[in-house]
Parts: sequence; C-alpha cells; structure tokens
Amino acid sequence: MSGYRNARWRRRATQLLAAVAAMCAAGVMSTAGPAAAGAGTAASAAPTVTAVTAGGAHTCAISADEGLWCWGSNYAGQLGDGTTTNRSAPARVDTAAWAAVDGGSGHTCGIRTDGTLWCWGSNFRGQLGDGTTTSRSAPVRVGTATTWARVSAGPQHTCAVRTDGTLWCWGFNRTSQLGVGTSPWVANTPLQVGTATTWASVSTGFGHTCGVRTDGTLWCWGLSSDGQLGLGFLGSQTTPAQVGTATTWTGVTAGYAHTCGIRSGALWCWGENGYGQLGVSGTFQTAPVQVGTTTTWSTVAASGDATCASRLDGSLWCWGKNTTGQVGDGTTTHRSAPTRVGDATTWTGGLAVADHACGIRTDGGLWCWGDNSGGQLGDGTTVERSTPAQVTVPA
Repeated sequence: MSGYRNARWRRRATQLLAAVAAMCAAGVMSTAGPAAAGAGTAASAAPTVTAVTAGGAHTCAISADEGLWCWGSNYAGQLGDGTTTNRSAPARVDTAAWAAVDGGSGHTCGIRTDGTLWCWGSNFRGQLGDGTTTSRSAPVRVGTATTWARVSAGPQHTCAVRTDGTLWCWGFNRTSQLGVGTSPWVANTPLQVGTATTWASVSTGFGHTCGVRTDGTLWCWGLSSDGQLGLGFLGSQTTPAQVGTATTWTGVTAGYAHTCGIRSGALWCWGENGYGQLGVSGTFQTAPVQVGTTTTWSTVAASGDATCASRLDGSLWCWGKNTTGQVGDGTTTHRSAPTRVGDATTWTGGLAVADHACGIRTDGGLWCWGDNSGGQLGDGTTVERSTPAQVTVPA
C-alpha cells in the first residue's frame, strides 16, 4: 500500500526526494448523486485531491489545501478522528497540513509537511511505531525525526523512507517482513533496515516488503509462499535481496501475496495468481513475468488480490479479484488480464486498490468503486459499486 506526496512537499524535500520524483515520473463532506465514470462523463465541481490511499475497508485522501480526510471502517480508530465510529463520508483528521498518507488493514500513517511521521488505528503488533501496542483513534507521532519522505502501511507492519535514503520498518516480523532478520518478533519502534542510504521507495504486503533504490535496483524480503519476492524460489528471505539484475525499475507495489513493478515502461508481476492478479494466465510465478507487451505503463497499485495501473495516455486498467467490483468494469467477474475501466483518458498516477479502489483524475477529482461495507466509497451509503463514482471531499 502506498501514498503520494504533494507538490509542496516535493519542493521542500532534499536531493533524494527529487530523485524519487524523477523515477516516479518515468514510471505511485458528502456526495450528492455520484456519477458513473464513462465516455464523456463530466466531473462535477469539487475540491481537488492530491493523494489517495485505500486501506482494508477505509479510505484517506489529501485535499489541495493539504487537509487530510478519512472515511469507512473505523473499528480500531484508523480514521484518526478521535472515535471508533464508521464514516460513510469524509471526516477531517485534525487541522495539520499533510504531505503523504498510506492505509493498512486497520491502521493509517501519514507524513506532515514538516517531515514528521504520524500513525493511528490498530496497534496490536506495534505497527504504529510509538513504542506501545495500544491502538490509537487519533494520530500519534513516530519518534522525533523531521525527515520522513515516504511511508507504506501493511496489514500489521509499516515501513518508511527518510530523506537521507535510509529505510526503517516496524510492527509484526513473523515472516521477516521488517528486513532485519528473524528477531525481534514484534518491533514497536522503527528499526533501520541495513545501512544503505539509497532507498527511494518501499511497499508493504501481507508478509513481505519490496523497495526500489535510487540506482533503479529492486529488492524484496519476507515471506515467499507463492513467489511474491520474485527471487525464483518459495520460502522466505530475512533481509533485502535483489530481484534480478535490472537497474531500470521505477516503482513497485506489494499486494497480499503478489507484487508488481514497472521497468522501462513495461509492467511485470509475480507471486500468487489465484484470481488472475498477475495479469497473466496460469499459476503462481516465482520470478517477474511481463504483463502483455505494452511499454507505456506509468503507475501501478496492488493490494489484497487485485491490481490497477494507468498508462501514459491516461487510461486506467484493473484486474484480479473482483468479488466486490474492485476491477471497476461493471461486473464481479475475476479478470486475469488488464481490463479497461471506462474510457476516460484523464487518470493520473494517484491510484489505490484493496477490496475497493480509488483513482484521481487530472482535474483533481476523486473516484472510488468496489466494496463499500464500511462506507469506504465515501458516497454516504454502504452499497458496493462495480464502476467508479465521484467522491466529494469538503473544502
């Protein structure tokens, strides 16, 4: 799961962040009558959104004024509004200015524009990083550093990159997903992963983690029950191991037990494929396999057993598990190949997918679809949708 920084934060970041942005470029209230996304559909006037993340059954987004809004399931306080009440429409998270956000299964983490890192929600495995295992219904600060750049929240562990290129992980480590070896079993404060200072991005899956370095190399670690590490074997890897020898990876995203990445515009996936989430037919893959022959992929997002990706022409494609309509093609049929979501050509790199999915268009409009059991589509209901509908985030 992954969040996106806004333009103001990028301007403030260091040289490393500039490198990250360049890599990505080459490649992460209420509603009234939401309209279906299709040919010629005009988005209604609404405040623009600069970042979005899809948690297990909740959604968070950053508005153009750097406000953070969350909605959906809130059993552990993952909405950050000080309650454990589910919300079917966006609710504001404090009054701070936020630069990035990422949602896990039951917790959320975000980076403020001052470079501080905050987490909230479920904390049974120490995934909030605040030194405790106490769940929080409002943001709590992670350490004292003011140089956090990117964060990824998994089901029960969290990883983040600082502006000095160091990588830090915390939370559950049962499958060595923290990248620090087999011990500790649980870390409730951030642990540095190795000594490298060239990490550009990181993505957390269920029991594995992957990251891209500034030299374009790809590294994965943790559980490889279905080949999700891309290392050519089943088993586990206790510390980061390089995936192949390519130096042209521009992004990676980790799902439940599968992983996808973009390399020179081509899309590659590996791991479990029971729902077709790799975008190819057949069984699990222990090494990266190319998805079709297209070399114009720009952004990919995976979580759970589904994947979505956008192309340079602004089109959006999804595939994999579709039980709740998260593929967005108007059906609940699982798809083993990229399936076009409507015919709009205005989708940007702001994508998020779980059992529901959300995407941002070039006008800053936010659209969501799929499971809505917790109100995570933000339309004021708990009715699932198999096609995108616009979400209005208050000004």
